Amino acid sequence: MDPTTTSPEATPTSAINDGNDNATPNGTADTNASGGSAAGDLLAKAQPLLDKAQQWLKDGNAKELLNKVPASLKNVGTSATTGFNKLSTTQKVVGGALLVAGATYLARRGKGKRAQATTVNELLYFVNDRIEGYRRAADESQDGQHRSFYLQLVSQSQQFANQLNAYLDQEGRGRQNSTTLKGKLYRAFMDAKAAVTGRDEKSIIGSNIYGEEWAIKAYEDALDSNTLTGPIRRAVEHQFAQSKKTYNDLKRMDTGNR
Repeated sequence: MDPTTTSPEATPTSAINDGNDNATPNGTADTNASGGSAAGDLLAKAQPLLDKAQQWLKDGNAKELLNKVPASLKNVGTSATTGFNKLSTTQKVVGGALLVAGATYLARRGKGKRAQATTVNELLYFVNDRIEGYRRAADESQDGQHRSFYLQLVSQSQQFANQLNAYLDQEGRGRQNSTTLKGKLYRAFMDAKAAVTGRDEKSIIGSNIYGEEWAIKAYEDALDSNTLTGPIRRAVEHQFAQSKKTYNDLKRMDTGNR
C-alpha cells in the first residue's frame, strides 16, 4: 500500500469549528436541516480519508504492528471501538484524517527499515568475503606471526558478520552467509596463480590488501547510502574503522617484507 501524504492540517478549519459550534450537549451532531446538510457534505469530502484509513487497517504491516500491542492497550482499543458510533460526524472525520496521517508516517518508517535491512544484507556479502580471504591467508602463510594475525582477522570478521546477522534476524530477514561472485572469482584466480608461480608471504599480504580495499569500499557505500540509523549505523561505523586500521596494518606488513 502507498498512502498519500494527507496530514491533519488538510482538514478544513471550518470542519473543526463545526464540531464545537454545532454539537449538542450529549456529543451528537445537531439534526436541523442546515446542520444535516453540512454534515453530509463534510462526510462526502472526508470519505477518501476514511477509505484510506480502512485500507491501511487491512494492510499486512498494520496487522503485524497490532500483534505487538500489549493486551491492556488492545482492551482499550476494544472499548474505543464500541464508542465510535457515539462520535459526531466531525469527530469521525478528524479522527479519520489523523489515522491516515499516522498510517503515512508508519508506511514511510517501514520503507526506511526495509532499506536499512537491504543495506546490511548487501554489506554482509563483503564481510563474508573478508572471512574467507583471511581464512585462506592463514592456511597458506608459513610465517607464524602473520598466520596468527590472519586468524585474529578471521575471528574479527566473524564477529562483524554475527553482529549484522543478528540485526537481520531481528527484522525477520534471515541470516546472510554468502560471499560475492567477485570474491569467489578472485580467490579462484589466486589459486590458479599460486599453482604456477607459488605464493610467498608478500603475495599473500598483497592479496589481503586488495581484499581489504573491497571491504572499505563496501563500508563506505553502506554509510553513504543514508539508510542506516541508530545502533546498526554505529555498529557499521565501528566495523569500518576497524577495517581501515587493518588496511594500514597490512600496508606496514607489506613494507616490512620488501
